[in-house]
Amino acid sequence: MTATPVSTDPAASAAPAAARTSAARTGGAFGPRQLLAALGPAARRLDPRHQLRTPVMFVVWVGALACTVLAVLHPSAFAWAIAAWLWATVLFANLAEAVAEGRGRAQADSLRRTRSTTVARRLRADGTEEEVAGTALAVGDLVVVEAGQTIPGDGDVVEGVASVDESAVTGESAPVIRESGGDRCAVTGGTRVLSDRVVVRITAKPGETFLDRMIALVEGSARQKTPNEIALDLLLAALTLVFLLAVVTLQPLAVYSGQPQPLVVLVALLVCLIPTTIGALLSAIGIAGMDRLVRRNVLALSGRAVEAAGDVDVLLLDKTGTITLGDRQAVGFVPAEGVGVEDLARAAQLSSLADETPEGRSVVVLAKDAHGLRGTTVAGATFVPFTAQTRMSGVDQPADGATPARQVRKGAASAVLAWVREHGGSPAADVARAVDEIAGSGGTPLVVAEAVDGAPARALGVVHLKDVVKPGMRARFDELRRMGIRTVMITGDNALTARAIGEEAGVDDVLAEATPEDKLALIRREQGEGRLVAMTGDGTNDAPALAQADVGVAMNTGTSAAKEAGNMVDLDSDPTKLIEIVAIGKQLLITRGALTTFSLANDVAKYFAILPAMFAALYPQLDALNVMRLHSPQSAVLSAVVFNALVIVALVPVALRGVRYRPAAAGALLRRNLLVYGVGGLVAPFVGIKLIDLVVALLPGF
Repeated sequence: MTATPVSTDPAASAAPAAARTSAARTGGAFGPRQLLAALGPAARRLDPRHQLRTPVMFVVWVGALACTVLAVLHPSAFAWAIAAWLWATVLFANLAEAVAEGRGRAQADSLRRTRSTTVARRLRADGTEEEVAGTALAVGDLVVVEAGQTIPGDGDVVEGVASVDESAVTGESAPVIRESGGDRCAVTGGTRVLSDRVVVRITAKPGETFLDRMIALVEGSARQKTPNEIALDLLLAALTLVFLLAVVTLQPLAVYSGQPQPLVVLVALLVCLIPTTIGALLSAIGIAGMDRLVRRNVLALSGRAVEAAGDVDVLLLDKTGTITLGDRQAVGFVPAEGVGVEDLARAAQLSSLADETPEGRSVVVLAKDAHGLRGTTVAGATFVPFTAQTRMSGVDQPADGATPARQVRKGAASAVLAWVREHGGSPAADVARAVDEIAGSGGTPLVVAEAVDGAPARALGVVHLKDVVKPGMRARFDELRRMGIRTVMITGDNALTARAIGEEAGVDDVLAEATPEDKLALIRREQGEGRLVAMTGDGTNDAPALAQADVGVAMNTGTSAAKEAGNMVDLDSDPTKLIEIVAIGKQLLITRGALTTFSLANDVAKYFAILPAMFAALYPQLDALNVMRLHSPQSAVLSAVVFNALVIVALVPVALRGVRYRPAAAGALLRRNLLVYGVGGLVAPFVGIKLIDLVVALLPGF
């Protein structure tokens, strides 16, 4: 029986990668094509049920409807112009959200093209197989997947090891290894097995897979408002109510003064004074923040986590597989006295040919790279594979002409030194010192020994294994430090090894011999002191801590438990990606704050445009406030309404692209925000309204 993928086109698998690469290269460019594509969805959002979600824009919608009715009952060019531009204001607000969601929908479409409907090979209880549709799989089902077949659903490998093409999800063309019994057992539905055979236990229901959730999130349909958004919505609603009361009270005063104002003018004044700009762009800012994460191959399962990332104080990183490569690697040969380093390397390589562990393979690679040695054997040689019981591997070579019989062993220091004693030898003092020095530095010593033609065995030297720190880690941690984030490495290793790795990586602190309970306690302690904590991890033992952290970033290579516990998943499995996540979180907060500042500053300028125009005829003293010298009261009101609508469109690219974030102190960021967006928000309306007024003054009736 075989699984039958409906679509295994490599071009389709590469589609999301190309889409994300192109988007990243352009920075999410905003242009006329996007505007035109978003006009339809924006028009559909004129439905009052949709407008009710944003109180500020609902007030504008009601005002536009009221002005339209008034224009029908008492037609005039002024009334129709005000009504048209109020509808344009609502439409432009919808346009901002539609463009943001449209970009996510384009990514979702490319992801959908990678999904394939499969016929899965489900294992029965008696060990036989049956063909079922991938959509019929339930949580806990075991399915067999072989080379060339598509994995039918999210799950964990419970048997076997295979090379898997995950480019459909991650955009990374290089295959990855997935194997049972470790932290690299999780597989994603829609990815393809390239070699070997695995048995996968399904962990997600159809329609709730990782890819399904990713599609829903990038479309924006699964995005919930964050606490900060809700708080800002309440503030904007309160400001709207205050301005509504202020405008309502103006009419009795105007009537008392003998100059009642047309209802159209009052509606225009209300719309111009309430914070329509930020009200129109608020949703787009949040959607764009999630979109920027997806473009960097990070799936945020919570908008709240994106905001929290902008305020993170402490970052906890798991050592194995996060800061380090995860497998100990051979980094050097330390020969015994009287033994050449090349002789030691040759013996170590020969004795590692039957060692299939990552450590054994790294010894072979080091001997080849550092000394140009190739694995060669004598005919008739017997290989001794590595086992957990013996903790050694090696080779037995028979006598061949002038070459005597020889036994070579490599393995854990205690096991090989015991083998030396069993074969009549005694460990040399310099070998024992090398073992102690390597262990003391946080490394792992492997001893290489030989016994030639029945003579007493002797130790040839030591292979230095160490947990290799991933390239560029120190520079990334330095950057985090400049952001004001303290880094803590957490590991189950002993304190000596942990300290050595921590110093090499450049972290600020180390928690050694950590249990899952220790990680939880550390996070709760930091949170109890008022700090926001972020953590990256990939193992099942990391799941409780990932769930407790304010920002839990699970590696895509990790277990399903880790990915379910975190509120973000890094598809690239790069722990230092948190630097970009933090920057995006800060950018989101700064963008929202900057545009809120700009919006409120705008209202001050519009106040100077409309109020003098309304009452200057009655109170000539107010003409001093008409600093823009606008043409007439009607042109002043219409110019303010037109500017109010157009500024939303002008700021859509800023909302989507985000205000650029540079690592700096909070005070410096605040000063820059006030200078650029506060002062800019005051100046821009004066210039914009005056220019629009010059055009409006040329129209008949104004």
